[in-house]
Amino acid sequence: MPQSHEFDVLIIGSGAAGLTVALNLPEHLQIAVISKGDISSGATLWAQGGIAAVLDDEDSLENHVSDTLKAGGGLCHEDAVRYTVEHGRESIDWLIDSGVDFSRDDQAQYHLTREGGHSHRRIIHAADATGHAVSTTLASQALARKNIHLMSRRVAVDLITNRKLALPGNACIGAYVLNLEDNHVELFRARFTIIATGGASKAYRYTTNPDGASGDGIAMAWRAGCRVGNMEFNQFHPTCLYHPHAKSFLITEAVRGEGGVLRLPDGERFMDRFDDRAELAPRDIVARAIDHEMKRLGADHLYLDISHQSLDFIRHHFPTIYEKCLTFGIDISREPIPVVPAAHYTCGGILSDERARTDINQLYVVGEAAFTGLHGANRMASNSLLECLVYGRAAAADIARRESDIPPPPLAPDWDESQVRDSDEDVVISHNWDELRHFMWDYVGIVRTTKRLQRAKHRIDLLEREIGEFYSNYRVTNDLLELRNLVTVADLIICSALQRRESRGLHYTLDFPGLLHEAKDTVLTPTTYRRPAP
Repeated sequence: MPQSHEFDVLIIGSGAAGLTVALNLPEHLQIAVISKGDISSGATLWAQGGIAAVLDDEDSLENHVSDTLKAGGGLCHEDAVRYTVEHGRESIDWLIDSGVDFSRDDQAQYHLTREGGHSHRRIIHAADATGHAVSTTLASQALARKNIHLMSRRVAVDLITNRKLALPGNACIGAYVLNLEDNHVELFRARFTIIATGGASKAYRYTTNPDGASGDGIAMAWRAGCRVGNMEFNQFHPTCLYHPHAKSFLITEAVRGEGGVLRLPDGERFMDRFDDRAELAPRDIVARAIDHEMKRLGADHLYLDISHQSLDFIRHHFPTIYEKCLTFGIDISREPIPVVPAAHYTCGGILSDERARTDINQLYVVGEAAFTGLHGANRMASNSLLECLVYGRAAAADIARRESDIPPPPLAPDWDESQVRDSDEDVVISHNWDELRHFMWDYVGIVRTTKRLQRAKHRIDLLEREIGEFYSNYRVTNDLLELRNLVTVADLIICSALQRRESRGLHYTLDFPGLLHEAKDTVLTPTTYRRPAP
């Protein structure tokens, strides 16, 4: 018999955003947190740099707001930026109270570092493994809560809405979820559903993200009727470790913040030719500069050099990077680090408001899957974990305010597998996966043209038809679900990029290298979209 579950709150994703929601909800609510792998296997775990917040007397909220607006290329929503920045300190205090052990200086004060785009030191961190500290701490807190049910090895298939059940209203009542242990789809009904699934950087051949970053939440919300915004803005981290066995290990922005310099293969510095801020320029500028020099020289990679700092300094500030590079025979205290840009962060996502609500009632989105207006055309370093915390707490507060008015979810049918069969052509999935990631890297990468985007659109249309047919005839698997979602998100990226006829922030096209006078968001609306009742 198919498994059926009912909870007050269903949270899809167990990173910082999802766990922040869970831990801030009233303890009388029954909460399910589902994750593809282990509870701490998401993108949060890999975050190295830290969390941006105004914590120093020499800094100010206005400085943080100004820096964010400047990095965002004119597309940040100032109200969202101010809301996030103003709730920064209380969010950090909550993490400290939860047990996160941030690094301290010689005077036992919290050590603040500086990263690209920031005018002051305001990045609180746990050495160079902040994400690991946050993720494991929040997971241990969640494990101690009897009302929070952590359910791993589960992949969401699709959201369930009133509209899909031909019921009145426009509300989300849960999701169908594939249990990877027995390969059967389970029914999860809930009064509230939160998407906290992260971004979609696995659409690209080179990425710093874990394998699960396949845009699941964005794709599911789009299919359910939610608008998405600014999907053309994919942030490429400038410095991913270049090594055949490194599997996309990123070198944190903080290395440049602490004096690291970028060099050509002959040792020459070059960033001052591209921006007055040199290595401390925002990520989009640094990534384009590296991409330009690599193409100009025909180089596979360039170098990031921190070897002028002492060994003690490097071991203290960057222990994870130091040890990881040593495993590949690179001593960063003596030689530069080979680096290459890689897809890192999805700045667009599902449209949401200040309380993390989407276009569908009782459906929320937090973290990288959301489009809050904070990041604009380019995310400033270390604002992402801050966004997870601020909007995760906001979503929890809104649910706590509303929960007494929301009835139990209506009944829904079990997943029907009677008309499908096991696939005997899994090679189709692996081939399509490789094709998608290659042409997205080649045609929809750091530098774009209209012709490249049109070629990518043609390819994606063919893939969508092929995968749609495959999905209709075979039992779902994790690989099939991720591929289906990646194709959907890649299509949204391409369509958004074709609509933006200018170069702004992370979207740079050779056909339209200048800025338009008016900065506008790119908002895509599903054909089935109907605005929910207030």
